[in-house]
Amino acid sequence: MSFSIAPVGLRQRLALTVIFLLPVTLLSQTPTLAPALVPMPREMKPAGDIVLSAGLRVSVPGADADDQFAAADLTEMLLARGIPAAFSSGSITVELLRASSDAAQQRLKAAGLSFVPAMQAEGYAIVPGNGTLSVIAATPEGIFYGVQTVKQLIDGDGQKATLHTATIRDWPAVHWRGLQDDLSRGPVTTLEFQKKQIRTLAAYKVNLYSPYFEHTFAYASNPLIAPPGGAITPQDALALVAYAKQYHITIVPEQESFGHLHHVLTWEQYAPLAETPHGDVLAPGQPGSLPLIHQWFTELAAVYPGPFLHIGADETEDLGKGQTTADVDARGLGAVYLDFLQRIVTDLQPLHRKLLYWGDVPVTDPELYKGLPAAFKQNTIAVLWTYNPEPKGFVRFIKPFTDAGIETWVAPGVNNWSRVYPNNYYALQNIQGFVRDGQSMGSAGVLNTVWNDDGEGLFNMDWYGVLFGAAASWQQGESSIPHFQQSYGAVFHGDYTGCLNEAQNELVLAHQLLHDQAKTGDGSDGLFWIDPWSKDGQNMADKIRPYTHELRMHAERALLLIAQARAAAAANGTALRETDAIDALELGARRMDLIGLKFQLSDEIASGYARAYAEQGARDKRKDVVRELSEVNGVNGRIQDLRDGYSFTRDLYEQAWLRSNRPYWLRNVLERYDMTIQLWMARGDRVRVAQRQWQNTYTLPPAADIGLPLPSAATN
Repeated sequence: MSFSIAPVGLRQRLALTVIFLLPVTLLSQTPTLAPALVPMPREMKPAGDIVLSAGLRVSVPGADADDQFAAADLTEMLLARGIPAAFSSGSITVELLRASSDAAQQRLKAAGLSFVPAMQAEGYAIVPGNGTLSVIAATPEGIFYGVQTVKQLIDGDGQKATLHTATIRDWPAVHWRGLQDDLSRGPVTTLEFQKKQIRTLAAYKVNLYSPYFEHTFAYASNPLIAPPGGAITPQDALALVAYAKQYHITIVPEQESFGHLHHVLTWEQYAPLAETPHGDVLAPGQPGSLPLIHQWFTELAAVYPGPFLHIGADETEDLGKGQTTADVDARGLGAVYLDFLQRIVTDLQPLHRKLLYWGDVPVTDPELYKGLPAAFKQNTIAVLWTYNPEPKGFVRFIKPFTDAGIETWVAPGVNNWSRVYPNNYYALQNIQGFVRDGQSMGSAGVLNTVWNDDGEGLFNMDWYGVLFGAAASWQQGESSIPHFQQSYGAVFHGDYTGCLNEAQNELVLAHQLLHDQAKTGDGSDGLFWIDPWSKDGQNMADKIRPYTHELRMHAERALLLIAQARAAAAANGTALRETDAIDALELGARRMDLIGLKFQLSDEIASGYARAYAEQGARDKRKDVVRELSEVNGVNGRIQDLRDGYSFTRDLYEQAWLRSNRPYWLRNVLERYDMTIQLWMARGDRVRVAQRQWQNTYTLPPAADIGLPLPSAATN
């Protein structure tokens, strides 16, 4: 089943395309369209399709435990999708072979392939044969990643499933391919959801997961800091580390160690360590600052055994505005900052970890980078972050560090913060360009980022940007946005109609509309919560009013496309996958639609009451007055529509939150819904007083007396 909608307005500017612009070297010179794979392999030659009516068998001739785990992972997927996994006549065998084995060498030779040195660590080859599909790799990681590609080569469910065979050679462009997950700005995911994150990230060849802590790790040495029910315990950490190891994912904790420590410094016993009272930054000159950091990272190192620890140390805006004012005035901000950063690194050296830190050092003199000691450079990695598209490229963010001989990683972002749904209009461009330039400048790692600045983030909304980050980190050079957009729905959701791809694109276009046309900035969450009758709301209404129709059409097209994808799957007797993420996409579309509806209805309320007020003295207009007042505040009144919109969305949001997060912090978000619902209910009560006055006296109070704004000139 397919579904399409005629392009309207901005759709023509950022529409999905069926032309694949792929950074892929085909083993054959024959032009061919690439299948829906995320990430795309480096080299691939399609070899024909096989319907799996007789099933698919997984074989591990070497009996390696890691390879058996990979085989079990593939078998579990087959069972979940109703594909026969037991051996029977006519079935296909997927065999997992180590590259050094005789069988692997024979398969490679027959296919005319070699296993090049770049493939040794994580690379793999896939070779189709007579009734077999051989996954060949030198390491457990390579076998596992080859299996993940095999999983994506299977379309459909049950005995109608099809295996798209291909000859493939593949290996990553970047060694460390990571995701940072903000666990300190509201939502704290459950351990079970974190395990799902690990499984899913590994399926797209991500090999590093970094939980972000400001105050949400439960330290035995500092038990006051972590909120009860809203922190990761050492037991949680150990369980996730063991789980992630099976999936070849290294967990790297980040604990902020300089800035972003407000929730620590509000405690009275830590107040002397604050640069400014109850601020965000540790004062470098305080003798207790370094011991506190040492305690934290000693505990983290005991439960997270990987090669890295992340010390954060970004956005230290308070530095020099309190206890260190005199020092900063004397030596300069950059010197004071780098001095404390070096002291942290030196103090943590007994932990024998390489330390990541955010590369937004407040240094105006590049020579300060070059002057850092060799020991500091050897033991640290600068993680460089920026989250917007950069038409002139991202080299300027990286070059000062590489010129100073400092190792770098790049950190783009999924642009989920303060959004009703992630701004993938920005995210995909940012990820694409930053990872491309990071590769060209020799960055050894990518740390894609999820941030929850407003405390309302739902990770199930973030998978689109997370998966594109995984693709860009694995693939060489500039990853194709059109190919990802065209592949995402089939690969992640099992939607072969293209509807979910198009639904994602509709919300891309909605963000593009708000940013480029309405000029409302990026904070769609702010638009969702702003009171349209406040002064700020009236100013914003002037910006968004010409675009509310198109905004709502994008959101509602997304809802229609989601419904079409679900209907098509049901009609075909198949099940869409990752349905929580589809529900989150639907919630994002509903919230975007409610933004437009709110401003439309607010104008209609103001105009309707103004008409009623103007007609109150005319006896022949009394029925019109009653009708106008009823449309403002009746059974189907505009005020009731806004109450209902926020009430319904509130329930959907609560359900979505609890699918991934602990109850901690949820009340802070639900209160905003409840207060907004009560706001419109109270406004309905005030208009009802005016309606009773009309019934008794055939007069109405001025709009200002009951809190209504006057109509905008644009709506008259």
